[in-house]
Amino acid sequence: MYGSRGVGAFAGRRASAAVLGAALLITGCSSDGDGKGDDPEAGAGISQQPKETDPYWVNPDGTAAREVAALTKAGKKAEAEQVRKIAEQPVGEWISPENPEGQTRGFTEAADKAGRTALLVLYNIPHRDCGQYSQGGAADGDAYRDFVDGVAKGIGDRPATVILEPDAVLHLVDGCTPQEFHEERYALLKGAVAKLKGLKDTKVYIDAGNAGWGEPDQIFDPLKRAGIDQADGFSVNVSNFYSTEDSIAYGKQLSAKVGGKPFVIDTSRNGNGPYTQGAADERWCNPPGRALGETPTVKTADPLVDAYLWVKRPGESDGECKGGPKAGQWWRDYALGLARESG
Repeated sequence: MYGSRGVGAFAGRRASAAVLGAALLITGCSSDGDGKGDDPEAGAGISQQPKETDPYWVNPDGTAAREVAALTKAGKKAEAEQVRKIAEQPVGEWISPENPEGQTRGFTEAADKAGRTALLVLYNIPHRDCGQYSQGGAADGDAYRDFVDGVAKGIGDRPATVILEPDAVLHLVDGCTPQEFHEERYALLKGAVAKLKGLKDTKVYIDAGNAGWGEPDQIFDPLKRAGIDQADGFSVNVSNFYSTEDSIAYGKQLSAKVGGKPFVIDTSRNGNGPYTQGAADERWCNPPGRALGETPTVKTADPLVDAYLWVKRPGESDGECKGGPKAGQWWRDYALGLARESG
């Protein structure tokens, strides 16, 4: 098992700042920090956990929230309540390259108004995903630096937590990314960390693979070259399914190699652990029988774990496998399966 692959960043439907602002007005997003919408029909009555348990922002116009509203309007109340399990949790906002400044500003302003922190994911490194379902990324190093600059301008002084480039370091180690691109990628990642950490209130976690891949000894030096010393920590299990227990064990082993840095765990779909049937190189892609994991929180089982996060957006496809749509697109049946399996 290599990287998470197929993390499905973009589906051509990321809201611009203007669209997001309008949507927040429509849903009546409250500014008192409790995350509840004033219009129960438009906002589908979406609420969230107390801030001290989970400080991250729930987007009232997120895909799952819109699905709850649609299902409710169609009279499918049982299905709506299942999808609500997803809609009421904060998920990562994957920033697309078309308008990173405006999009990031829209998310961080809305989160700040609600008294919460925006959770952002940057997934635009050149030569991304090694030709898999989520291949692509910035055209070159200059384009990537412009992208990061736009994100930084969009965040400004507002609070944000950034998950930096899922799989980017891992694919430097596993042979997936050609050697000719290695030095540039290290420089781009290190530059992104420096740029984002220069902001007033932004935390940065560099992605560091998952418990099913290799050994920490193989990735700790690449993490250092990518700027882990300046970052707040690293992320594990992004878009993957390894148990929280195994992810903690992996993260602690790696932390010991990088100066005791803390880490965050993507628990979005790890409730039933990894899928172990079928071809090993396809087990990460829309595996059946998976479940939502622990709800996002900063109250974790280990002091080295800063948070459980839903970085991958539950219900969005990993790619065109097992009957799924393109990577990043909403797949109602899969979303319902994750919710029902979680109990």
